[in-house]
Amino acid sequence: MQHQRVASVSVRAKPVDSLENMTNAVFLFDPDNDDVPVNSDESSIGWKLTLPAQVRRHAVQSMRLKAGDEFQLTDGRGLRLGVALVDADNGIAEVRDFVREAQPVTRLALVQALAKNGHDEQAIDTATQIGVDTVVPWQADRSIAKWKNGRTDRKWLSTLQAATEQSRRAWVPELEECVSSKQIISMILRANVHGDLVVVLHQDATDTWSSIEEQTEKLADTCLKDGKPRTVYVVVGPEGGISEDEVARFVEAGARSVVLGRNILRASTAGPVALSLLSRSLGRFA
Repeated sequence: MQHQRVASVSVRAKPVDSLENMTNAVFLFDPDNDDVPVNSDESSIGWKLTLPAQVRRHAVQSMRLKAGDEFQLTDGRGLRLGVALVDADNGIAEVRDFVREAQPVTRLALVQALAKNGHDEQAIDTATQIGVDTVVPWQADRSIAKWKNGRTDRKWLSTLQAATEQSRRAWVPELEECVSSKQIISMILRANVHGDLVVVLHQDATDTWSSIEEQTEKLADTCLKDGKPRTVYVVVGPEGGISEDEVARFVEAGARSVVLGRNILRASTAGPVALSLLSRSLGRFA
């Protein structure tokens, strides 16, 4: 992405917080390959940018944006640029305002078991729209689908990126490596040390969801007091559910096993429902 300075001004980053701006389309760019001013210590107001080919195709050819139309660019790492298209034919846009958004201090992670028929991808798509911060693929004992490096990871990342644009987010959820049940136990043990919370959704659990919300609120209060980030992990099994052996080992390691209401949810909906409830408890939907 090429750019040229058209004005020499020194101003602070202006938050993009109006309803009008927040409803504008958002497009991701790759800060490692696209030439974009990403240093918020210096003004980017007035810069003219040549849009990357993929953004230009989507914005100009697919959405038919024209000169004067406003939209946003984000690096998926918190930078949000408010821009206006000035030359549709050549894909030139001008930066109007920009902001860097911080990550939440209390973070949400989805540990999603691989599921057949695309239910796992549906889950992480919806979770991204809700606001999940980290996604961890899990090869559960009962997972029929198999993780294939170089193929499945690209599909999941593409899903996260598309959902990020659709939901107008400035952060793409972090996609971690696919883990085994044994590695989840290690994750739970680390969570015990760091003060994180690991919640395992299981239909036969006796703990209720209200107890999880109470613990999450306490965790959030602690984060606000000491400023240290902590994470609430939601572990969701495949279509056949999490095996009794896996649940027992997770709980023994320190996870909380809970039932999410009376109805049995699909692998594609259980995680998003839990994340929605947690987001409400954390005030993200306020």
